[in-house]
Amino acid sequence: MKGLDLQIVERSLQFKKPAGTSRGALTEKPSFYVIARDLEEDGRVGIGECSLIPGLSPESAPRARMELKKLAASGSLDPKAMSLQYPAVKFAAEMALIDLLNEGTRTLFPGPFTEGKSAPINGLIWMGETGDMLSQAASLLERGFDTLKMKVGALDFDRECECLAAIREIAPSKEVTLRLDANGGLDDDDPNVTLAKMERLAAYDIHSMEQPIRAGQWKKMETICKASPIPIALDEELIGISDTALRRNMLHLIQPAYVILKPSLLGGFVEANHWIDLAAEVGAKWWATSALESNIGLNAISQWAADAIAEEKNPMPQGLGTGSLFTNNIPSPLVVANGTIRMDQPETQANGQLQEWDLSELLS
Repeated sequence: MKGLDLQIVERSLQFKKPAGTSRGALTEKPSFYVIARDLEEDGRVGIGECSLIPGLSPESAPRARMELKKLAASGSLDPKAMSLQYPAVKFAAEMALIDLLNEGTRTLFPGPFTEGKSAPINGLIWMGETGDMLSQAASLLERGFDTLKMKVGALDFDRECECLAAIREIAPSKEVTLRLDANGGLDDDDPNVTLAKMERLAAYDIHSMEQPIRAGQWKKMETICKASPIPIALDEELIGISDTALRRNMLHLIQPAYVILKPSLLGGFVEANHWIDLAAEVGAKWWATSALESNIGLNAISQWAADAIAEEKNPMPQGLGTGSLFTNNIPSPLVVANGTIRMDQPETQANGQLQEWDLSELLS
């Protein structure tokens, strides 16, 4: 789409409290917004978010800033022509374009989600002290979540197992599904060491383990997938692979049970849909997760995921409950309640106050 006025707004998202991962604790994260104005259509505005996770996103903040400036100078949104070297930048352009084509309403995928239907999501337990992690789990259960995801791999392994045992005391396996995410934190030169840890973790009735070892070790991951008592989900493994043949070869070799889709790290919805098709060839299921986007990106991903799972009888809970992490998130109609995410609707209001988008800080 050509003849646009494109502006880039940079905004640092501030975490309410440090978010612990195997790559360290995050206190803030860089985010950029593509503001696309179509001057020929009553000035309608489409917005796309470029969300970066330091240490994980392929592009650094300075590189993303440079590429976004080039995009703005071009006056054109053509995601198909953009490089997958900068997946978050490409996704921001795709998001802004879809939004613009849908009249700048933030309704990117008109369907069940924007009509009020909710999508199931997991509750996320961040790394921390054992007492804090148990407190997080209890809070999530009180809020109606029946699928929890816990980060592992950065703390003392015995302590993590003790924490899992304590969580299972209040979240029995018959009632609560428990997912684990290692972010490569269980890696070892000897895959048998990793598998021994997986055996111990399996005692807590684990649904899946995301990325037990660091990405790029396909043969080792194949060995672990074959022998692991816990189904393996690939996450970081998908990042940076743009060639279709390589994607297919990797999936057919490793044979994962699941793939985790973060559009900001994969290059957008077209690329994520491609991964879904390739994963189906080896019988792997999928769910989407946030790359810690603000409500702009979270809204877009939630609509896409809800649309994709609309026909499934028992859809997989998505990893999209991250909107409450920031002190300076963009006010939006997104609502997380009873283990689901949905758009605020008039008929759901107890007090008659319908939440709306407040984009004044981005559009000023």
